[in-house]
Amino acid sequence: LGLSGGIDSSLTACIAVDALGSDNVHGVSMPSKYSSEHSKDDAKELAQNLGIDYQVVSIESIVNSFEYSLKASYNGTQPGVAEENIQSRARGSIIMALSNKFNWLVLSTGNKTELAMGYCTLYGDMNGGLSVISDLSKTDVYSLSRWVNESSGAERIPLNSIDKPPSAELKPNQIDPFDYDVVSPLVTALVDNQKSPSQLIKEGADPELVEDISR
Repeated sequence: LGLSGGIDSSLTACIAVDALGSDNVHGVSMPSKYSSEHSKDDAKELAQNLGIDYQVVSIESIVNSFEYSLKASYNGTQPGVAEENIQSRARGSIIMALSNKFNWLVLSTGNKTELAMGYCTLYGDMNGGLSVISDLSKTDVYSLSRWVNESSGAERIPLNSIDKPPSAELKPNQIDPFDYDVVSPLVTALVDNQKSPSQLIKEGADPELVEDISR
């Protein structure tokens, strides 16, 4: 699995180690020029805490090659989501190449809140043979991550991975565009509890936000 230093991949790695043993889990850090030092450090610390195989494969030269090849096609346009997704798809290709070479099963690390809202990249971070936490809301992910540390009596998941603002780190100073404390329960209400947008609005939810999430 790819290790970004974030909470989702950290929790996925813990579950994998508990299920399969540390000798059978391989963590891959795939930094770009936008990857913060603390995220790279958090990924390495997690791997050390769990005792798993850990390797670093930079995507910077791959992304540069993609951008050079697309320069003429993208001429006259402003950088945006397409350029950001090149990074995620480069990571998806690397992780699948390792899977193909060594007969490893790729674990994707997206949670239910992100997947429900499409905050993920097709052929990028969605690549994998098993979506370990895809039925956990972002709220669940935070709760379970804290429980992992409390129940083990040690900091298996670095506290910085739990406490820092979540970010895809696909552009400078990027932070996820959601307040998960607000959005995650609304997604759960819509998806799991089958509530309608009109019900949630009657219960006091912000109409514009509910309609946006529902769409």
